[in-house]
Amino acid sequence: MTSAASTPKGERRRAALAAAAAELLVEGGFDAVRHRAVAERAGLPLASTTYYFDSLDDLVHAAIEHYGREELARGREQLATVGTERRGVDHLVELVLDQLLGTDPHYEAVVLRYERLVGTGRRPHLRPLMRTLSAELRELLSELFARSGFEIDAHRLEQLIALVDGAVVNALVEVDPDPRAVAARMLRDALT
Repeated sequence: MTSAASTPKGERRRAALAAAAAELLVEGGFDAVRHRAVAERAGLPLASTTYYFDSLDDLVHAAIEHYGREELARGREQLATVGTERRGVDHLVELVLDQLLGTDPHYEAVVLRYERLVGTGRRPHLRPLMRTLSAELRELLSELFARSGFEIDAHRLEQLIALVDGAVVNALVEVDPDPRAVAARMLRDALT
């Protein structure tokens, strides 16, 4: 017997709820993802959130997965446009920061990145998903470095990601008007 959630209509509704939850996650963080808000954003009955998702944790998981997969898809699209010629450090820095921070000038995606990373500490059910998404991001970044003519091993890549993360978080704490510029400067210094 097929459940309603596995029918094409059910899959569309579940996807619409996950997309709506992801939008709310971007706009307001974990606290913004609530059954009623997600249902309203998706234009579906409130009961659909509990019908298609076992719990609020399950809905948040779907939101993070939806958003993370969209981020990775954008990253892969960018990677597809990158040739295999050696490029300068400045260009590579911008490509890496596009992958880690996105291109949003208002930094909602940046704040969400760190909310997801820190929030996972309080939500152990998200750890496997975040590990999977992080591993795929590291693979994408490794390929980006390789196509740019820079040799990098997994340990060095982890150091560079941590450097960017630390620079951005510190800039956000200091209310720096341009955390990306702070990260760019530090990453450039580390690569030269």
